[in-house]
Amino acid sequence: MTVKATPNPDDLNVILATDCGSTTTKAILIQKVDGHYRQTHRGEAPTTVEEPAADVTVGVQNAATEVGELSGRKLVDEQGNIIRPVDGQTGCDAYISTSSAGGGLQMMVAGVVRNMSAASAKRAALGAGAIVMETIASNDKRKPHEQIQRIRELRPDMVLLSGGTDGGTVKHVVQLAELIAPARPQPRFGGAYKLPVIYAGNPDAADAVRDTFAGENIELAVIPNVRPVLEQENLGPARDRIHDLFLEHVMAHAPGYPRLIEWADAPIMPTPGAVGNILQTIAERQGINAVGVDIGGATTDVFSVFGTEFNRTVSANLGMSYSISNVCAEAGMDNVLRWVHIDMDERELRNRVKNKMIRPTTIPQTREALIFEQAVAREALRLAYIQHKEFATTLQGVQQQRTVGDTFSQSTGGATIVDNMVLDLIVGSGGVLSHAPQMEQTVAMMIDAFEPEGITSLAKDSIFMMPHLGVLASVHPQAALEVFEKDCLVYLGTCVAPRGRGKRGKPCFRYQIKGDGIHETGELKVGEMRLLPLPVNHTAEIVIDPERGFDLGDGPGKPVKGTVRGGTVGIVLDARGRPLVIEGEESERREQIGDWVAELNVYE
Repeated sequence: MTVKATPNPDDLNVILATDCGSTTTKAILIQKVDGHYRQTHRGEAPTTVEEPAADVTVGVQNAATEVGELSGRKLVDEQGNIIRPVDGQTGCDAYISTSSAGGGLQMMVAGVVRNMSAASAKRAALGAGAIVMETIASNDKRKPHEQIQRIRELRPDMVLLSGGTDGGTVKHVVQLAELIAPARPQPRFGGAYKLPVIYAGNPDAADAVRDTFAGENIELAVIPNVRPVLEQENLGPARDRIHDLFLEHVMAHAPGYPRLIEWADAPIMPTPGAVGNILQTIAERQGINAVGVDIGGATTDVFSVFGTEFNRTVSANLGMSYSISNVCAEAGMDNVLRWVHIDMDERELRNRVKNKMIRPTTIPQTREALIFEQAVAREALRLAYIQHKEFATTLQGVQQQRTVGDTFSQSTGGATIVDNMVLDLIVGSGGVLSHAPQMEQTVAMMIDAFEPEGITSLAKDSIFMMPHLGVLASVHPQAALEVFEKDCLVYLGTCVAPRGRGKRGKPCFRYQIKGDGIHETGELKVGEMRLLPLPVNHTAEIVIDPERGFDLGDGPGKPVKGTVRGGTVGIVLDARGRPLVIEGEESERREQIGDWVAELNVYE
């Protein structure tokens, strides 16, 4: 495969970026305007990886043509190729793309110990943007024939095999290879395709692993160990090789992708990998801890950056259409309905859930339907975040270090690194968040689901531009950062909430806010919320004096000073306590929810 030279950032004034999704291909044009990069035009077209077109580039041409028509710039020539370089009002300086068409990147991972080497392999695969279909481990309590049968049932794009520290076990690693080889997992793209297997385990076992796979229809790649010692991870090489194989094997066999790869001026990234890339770039540049979520019809992806550690999880059965019944079943209808402040017939709601699964593209047509759908979204997000916290942990063992690109210290083995008190920014995307009729609804869903603590900024991805900016960050980080701040994020405001519980109606905290056009003082009682307007691009200084037992970051009862950022909604003061518990009888619960809805103008 020909390796292209990375474009020189100084030469990029007009950039075309596409995201080839499973149903829609979205194109954006990024241009240098008055010395700064801005997203100027957007277009979309149906993705054409399936029949009758069976050529992904057709959808790209259509989306790029629409962008060209809107911008007055010709981007596609008569032969259907992307025009480069710029010549007046024709062409672009670079074309870049991400893709999740055809189901994205689907992988199986295997490791000797489920919570150690297998967990490290899974982190590497998820971080590269893969959907992990299955995790096989020597200690996963399945018998060998059951594991072989499961492997045979899968049709992964590639397999990541790990196990053993450097100089550690060889026997158990080879046994895993001996499970995979006779199972002969069939890839999605048919007989001519050699299934890539990446071996990232004990190097002493590499020759035996090679011998095990010899003669099989498998292409083996041996790379550095993802877990060279118990106290350390080394995920970078595995992620890089996954990206390379995604281009060379998976996409090279998908309809039309060889041509798309030739067009692109940078390696094509799996869509989730690109989203993670931009979140990491922003967190690193701004020195913040951030969480991003993308809630779709079938899955919910959660991304987090705490310190220098990036984690991503895919909640495969938590979504708003295809998986909506799974959300209701896993959460329980009582938990869904606790967010509803009006009377609803539970039987009718169950029928509504079934209809949504049958007709996944429908959107709520009534206020009642909208309230119910947003209640389901709260539970999908809440459950996905719980799963993310359980996965985003320090390494199993004692106090240790993890290396994921950078080296940093961690406290105790196996504890979650996700701490809402030090979380600076939450970014929401996905239809139910990005396209809610009122932005107050987006804020309410995010606060209720994620339960931010201390002072936390809230934002949403305006037009799901994060994948485009993720791949742009690999070519021109500064341009990606500028567009992310100015055009991608819609800042909704800031949530101020203490950790701790108290009796409803008792004092919780006093506050004083001074800033651009705002001067407010007051007190909130436990169970109350208050919305204070503060426009976009405005900031204010806040002093919060909590009651004993409530903590805003400096310890229980300790006053806190900080800066709050305005937004389209404003400043939300939340005295409901953490963890958030809705107590009382049905009538009392509805009254509480109704008060919060009214205060935040959620359904006005």
